[in-house]
Amino acid sequence: MKPPTQDGRALRRYRRRWKVERLWAWLQNFRRVATRFDYHVENFLGFVHLGCIKILLRCYL
Repeated sequence: MKPPTQDGRALRRYRRRWKVERLWAWLQNFRRVATRFDYHVENFLGFVHLGCIKILLRCYL
């Protein structure tokens, strides 16, 4: 039996996709990231990083 594929590609790239989707779902809880008030990309990415730090601290503390 052949391993399952998606459009001829192996499903290995989809194994970790749920982690990325879950992270973006958690980041949507932060209003400033969800609505993207910032005009400059650097400011937006800074708040994305702060959101990731807050998520990591919540998981590990």
